[in-house]
Amino acid sequence: MASPLQSLHNQDSVSYLTQREAAEIDETLMGPLGFSVHQLMELAGLSVAVSIAEVYKPAEYNRVLAICGPGNNGGDGLVAARHLYHFGYNPFVCYPKVTPKPLYNSLVTQLESLSIPFLSVDDLPGDLSKDFDVLLDAMFGISFHGTPRPPFDDLIQRLICLHNDDQTQQKFPVIVSVDIPSGWHVEEGDVTGKGIKPDMLVSLTAPKLCAKNFVVHTTF
Repeated sequence: MASPLQSLHNQDSVSYLTQREAAEIDETLMGPLGFSVHQLMELAGLSVAVSIAEVYKPAEYNRVLAICGPGNNGGDGLVAARHLYHFGYNPFVCYPKVTPKPLYNSLVTQLESLSIPFLSVDDLPGDLSKDFDVLLDAMFGISFHGTPRPPFDDLIQRLICLHNDDQTQQKFPVIVSVDIPSGWHVEEGDVTGKGIKPDMLVSLTAPKLCAKNFVVHTTF
């Protein structure tokens, strides 16, 4: 049987990963192949930033709010915010649950050195559509399970409400999810049908099974 990494070399079809296969690939990358978490996070965050820059140009979608969770998905969002700054965007970061590890401390220091604003949940406007052009959903990734806890449950609900509101106005902020829309089941997707509906999904390594079950405007 082919390993998850070997199966990705099939150019004839898109490979979708289960939660276990995605975890096994990470273990292989950081084990026998010798990649560090820092390297993988830097590559992931850069990929997210490049994907955004490819579709949503900074002249029109300049104000980016990166909502970052406490794990690797959140770290990817922190890295993406830094690269977006260098690409000419005006990023803001909401990072309510800071991870007390050297890697994450370094990512925060790098953002602070660029004077990128950090906003608490209380600092965020009630209506995110008026202050931001791109909302980067980097809260939860493949390791998440269960029900989101505060303050992420409220943040997820704010993103959900954007697509439930009247979108007949000429411009509306776009939602970009990193790897998996936060709150979705990695394999079964939006089980309740009431989850985040991103405009762009940036899959890391390969799409997860949940990507089969919904339609987005753009995928990477």
